[in-house]
Amino acid sequence: MNDFPFRIVGFDLDGTLVDTAADLAAAVNHALALIDRAPLSEAEVRPMIGLGAKHMLEQGLRATGGAEDGTVERLYPDLLHYYEAHIAVHSRPFPGLIATLDQLDALGVRTAVATNKAEGMARKLLGELGLADRMAAIIGGDTLAIRKPAAEPIRAMIEQSGGGRAAFVGDSIYDVMAARNAGVPSVIVGFGFLDRPAREFGADHVIDDYGELVPLLAAL
Repeated sequence: MNDFPFRIVGFDLDGTLVDTAADLAAAVNHALALIDRAPLSEAEVRPMIGLGAKHMLEQGLRATGGAEDGTVERLYPDLLHYYEAHIAVHSRPFPGLIATLDQLDALGVRTAVATNKAEGMARKLLGELGLADRMAAIIGGDTLAIRKPAAEPIRAMIEQSGGGRAAFVGDSIYDVMAARNAGVPSVIVGFGFLDRPAREFGADHVIDDYGELVPLLAAL
């Protein structure tokens, strides 16, 4: 471990570890096309990401004419089926991530994921990108009975990773709140799927590039 102050570094998935916006936008637009709605741009979909696919679909419907009763439930299976079949067409790790994971691994730090994406989808995406085996734990939005911004997913991630001092890296207010509720330091990535400037989230720290993460944590 050397003298690095953290045993575990946890990450959100969409907008933090991986830029998934293009594939998620394609899935939303597939569902919208089924009811003859106009497609949304990737930039329009980005701030809708963070509370799971059903919430994203609901926001997409509201942005294109409204979410009538039953429409979300009717289209949701179609969105999931399309997304699962096209989960990593365009999705890629953010620049610098792999080098940062290598640094943390060399320091003996366990890395893990706590996401509001369904666990099965998270494992499939991480697996296709060669990242699943690098994670000591993968907690999805349906792994527990409660999800972020509650503390429980962060706590479960820490427990499944073997325990110890942890920090959590994310890109949304849900990530900041979950980290705060779990009593761990929060880091916001300025390149994520932000719905406001990064420094307005109230996170403990902000990074604009993955190259900043290990030096930041080492100094805490």
